[in-house]
Amino acid sequence: MRVAAIDCGTNSIRLLIADVSGDLSAPDGTMPTLTDVARRMEIVRLGEGVDRTGELAPEAIERTRKALIGYAAEIAELGVDRVRMCATSASRDASNAEDFRAMVRSVLGVEPQVITGEEEALLSFAGAVTGLDAQAPYLVVDIGGGSTEFVVGDTGVRNAISMDIGCVRMTERHLHSDPPTEAEIAAAEQDITAAVDEALRAVSGKDAVSLVGLAGSVTTVAALALNLAEYDSEQIHHARIAYDDVARVTNDLLGSTVADRLELSVMHPGRADVIGAGALILRIIMERSGQTSVIASEHDILDGIAFSLA
Repeated sequence: MRVAAIDCGTNSIRLLIADVSGDLSAPDGTMPTLTDVARRMEIVRLGEGVDRTGELAPEAIERTRKALIGYAAEIAELGVDRVRMCATSASRDASNAEDFRAMVRSVLGVEPQVITGEEEALLSFAGAVTGLDAQAPYLVVDIGGGSTEFVVGDTGVRNAISMDIGCVRMTERHLHSDPPTEAEIAAAEQDITAAVDEALRAVSGKDAVSLVGLAGSVTTVAALALNLAEYDSEQIHHARIAYDDVARVTNDLLGSTVADRLELSVMHPGRADVIGAGALILRIIMERSGQTSVIASEHDILDGIAFSLA
């Protein structure tokens, strides 16, 4: 069966078209397997300004519409059997979310599912731990644009929570200068630390043995820590990055301008202005959970959505 999974977050919209074999409900517990046909990602910044205004900006909805037109064409061309689109933090928070949903229905022909933070966490966990060779229990953190999901589990999920800290939200709320000032960074650290501590208490995160980090902030930090000449998903996937390297990269990013970050060979242009906040969230999670390393994963909620179609 060929499926299409779309993840529309605060910062990016991503498409995975994959062939699925197996069944999530198999009695022997065997997980289905995904064979990638196509993966796409575009930075549309759907959640731009939502933390301040409470609404999705018309120009942000238009950027997302243009990306979806391309995705819809590829879905039709590749003969997909099932499509599921999940919309996360920005479209949960916005008062005009119905405008966004109507746009999606007109372009894609399916109803976008505005999922809860808890369901977002469950899908992220399913995508992250399949094929992972690490010691359980895992603390899986998905650092998005508007929120970060914290999930603890082993063969299944034990506890999960979503917190309103993300790279876009924290940048818009605190990191206004270029580069950010010490006072701005301190304010962001205080905000992030309070949310991380609350999340770790809620999910018993300090009991986890392995930390797994998902999404673009984590994989970009990993690419920088690994000193890659260009972004290479195969080298990044399941790379274990030490805390000292995460701290070094975070300090470098927060101390540089957006123009400096754009010169980095592994940096996606749409991530350059918010990557400092994303790295800071990761560093604080490691500090507060007591983890000395993080395993970067290229498989995340997008893979979880595809699995859910099996």
